[in-house]
Amino acid sequence: MRWPLVLIGLAAFATPAVAEPDSHNLEQTLARSLQAVGENRLDVALNEVDSLLKRNPDFKLAQLVRGDLLLARAQPLRDFGNAPDAPHELLQDLREEAQVRLQRAQQQQPVAVPRYLWQLNAQQRYAVVVDTSKSTLYLYENVNGEPRYVADFYISMGKKGADKFVEGDQKTPLGVYFVNGFIPQQKLADLYGAGAYPISYPNEWDQRHGRSGHGIWLHGTPSNTYSRAPRASNGCVVLANEDLLRLGRDIKVGATPVIITNRMDWLDDADRGEREALRDAIEQWRTAWESRDTAAYLAHYAPDFSTGKLGRSAFAQQKQQVNAGKTWIKVRVDNLSLFPYPTQPGLVVVNFDQDYTSNNLANRMHKRQYWQKRDGRWQIIYEGSAS
Repeated sequence: MRWPLVLIGLAAFATPAVAEPDSHNLEQTLARSLQAVGENRLDVALNEVDSLLKRNPDFKLAQLVRGDLLLARAQPLRDFGNAPDAPHELLQDLREEAQVRLQRAQQQQPVAVPRYLWQLNAQQRYAVVVDTSKSTLYLYENVNGEPRYVADFYISMGKKGADKFVEGDQKTPLGVYFVNGFIPQQKLADLYGAGAYPISYPNEWDQRHGRSGHGIWLHGTPSNTYSRAPRASNGCVVLANEDLLRLGRDIKVGATPVIITNRMDWLDDADRGEREALRDAIEQWRTAWESRDTAAYLAHYAPDFSTGKLGRSAFAQQKQQVNAGKTWIKVRVDNLSLFPYPTQPGLVVVNFDQDYTSNNLANRMHKRQYWQKRDGRWQIIYEGSAS
């Protein structure tokens, strides 16, 4: 990548309309520095990059730009990264980071709602959506049931890209996940930075399709590194430590969804119609169960439905036997959330609190279902505890 290519379009870099994380200010400063290079105002460019390094001495990309600017005093700038004898792989990583950060500096804040956030429940005050194609993590707040953009952050993903399939493939998974823990800095190797939030990979859909692996986290960077290249991890999503700490203020273990996609799509009227149709189907499923109409209840389950090791036939037999002993059933569904799957059209992850009572049993559980639209009908293909 040559310097002239880096500088294309820099005049249009975006100015944030609302308060942004410090990392956004960093990207804006980097963009101003490179714009000054394009205008041959090298002293201004150097001042801008020096201000970056005062705030973030371990920002390797800024160190590279500064080195180029100092070298420019003795010879013309040709390639981005003129450092003599620098490892090719390191230079390539920094060039890719420069491209991504400049694209981020130019992008506008999203005003639409991601199509992956059909419905958040009251316990999910925030949601995370990661767009691997833009090396960006978006944070949304649940405002009266409507997701509202809060901030976005530069991230690194797996060395081999996205769509993880097997253990050790160095890819980041794509799908609907939830934060299921927190590991503090003092319990981690320095590689993981200020902390780590494990997510629920492999989920039920992954397991159904033979995907393997473990230990996929949102985590920070080593103490001597401000940020890593866009593709640098073994599959985790990596943020600058200051960004991870900022994000951590809004993460709730056991509740916050993390949707990872390779392309950001936005909610439209068709999605809204499908969302209402699915809500209706869930209500029909609930009322059929409550009315003890076992045939109508089982009609909501797809032929290839499974719950753990139990297939549809065994599940249906079990439900018929259980319902035969009931004189009345009450089922309440609370805290419903709906998350369309980013890689599988017509598939939605549904979570809710189920309050079940009958003449001889009462229980409450946090349930997860996967509903898929087939032949014009929403059907359940998986059901189990979401604990």
